[in-house]
Amino acid sequence: MLPPSQSGGPKGLGDPDDKSLRKVELEVLIPMKIRDKTKKEKCLEEGQAFTECCKASGFWMFLKCRPQTNALNKCLEKWYNDEEMGKQCTEEYLQERSEYRRTGITAKQRKKESVMF
Repeated sequence: MLPPSQSGGPKGLGDPDDKSLRKVELEVLIPMKIRDKTKKEKCLEEGQAFTECCKASGFWMFLKCRPQTNALNKCLEKWYNDEEMGKQCTEEYLQERSEYRRTGITAKQRKKESVMF
């Protein structure tokens, strides 16, 4: 039997206004969101430099691209440990989860539908 916060709501998916986080959300889903957001928004330049180096180096990329790898890792680590980024991603996650619980439509489905129209 699931608690009401995870089984109630208009679609039976949980209470949309519930702000509590499960262990898997805290330890897996939110850190994944931080990593994705950091790669796409904050460390774009470092990621592109790393990608170009890997394309140019082929098999020897693990030796030739160490400076780019280190720069990318340093940037990712900086933002991954940033408290403000963590709060922002947690809030975004809670909003997405609330919308899903309210409508039954995931963020991926919403994004796909908005691209189609």
